[in-house]
This record gives sequence, structure tokens and C-alpha cells, in this order.
Amino acid sequence: MTKATWNGAVLAESDSCVVVEGNQYFPPTAIKCEYFQESATHSTCPWKGIASYYNLVVEGQVNRDAAWYYPAPKEKALNITGYIAFWKGVKVES
Repeated sequence: MTKATWNGAVLAESDSCVVVEGNQYFPPTAIKCEYFQESATHSTCPWKGIASYYNLVVEGQVNRDAAWYYPAPKEKALNITGYIAFWKGVKVES
């Protein structure tokens, strides 16, 4: 079971993650929605497409843009459509 944690909270856990470029992408059904807030931030990957971000909110603390996903990725990344990956201090371990 792969698990993502931050600030003492389990953000996501799944046995169905997809690894892309060393990052674990969690299926959308694996996240604990109460910790996620949509962010206005976007970035572009040349082969995956446009990424959207979430701010993480745990115990009143905010970790801005600490999770990202591709809502409509390019063809080569269709397998991670809507899957969520983490950075900025989020601990991901199997």
C-alpha cells in the first residue's frame, strides 16, 4: 500500500498508483478530499500537458500547490488522467 502523508494526516493511500518520472500518482478515489482545495496554479509539461494543482490544508496549515494532476493530459499520459502526485514536503512511501 502506497501512502501520502503531511502534517500528521494521511492524504491518500492506494495499491493502484502509477509511477511516472519517479512520482507516485494516486488514483482520484484514493485521496481524502477533506484535505484538498483547488488552486488557481497551472503548469505545462511538454509530453503530459497542462497540470492543475491542489493546496493541502491540515490542522489549519496550508501547503500551497503541494499536489498536482492532469485533468486532460496528452495522449502519451492518458493513463494518469486525474491521478494525483505530491511534493513540497509530502511524504510518499510504500
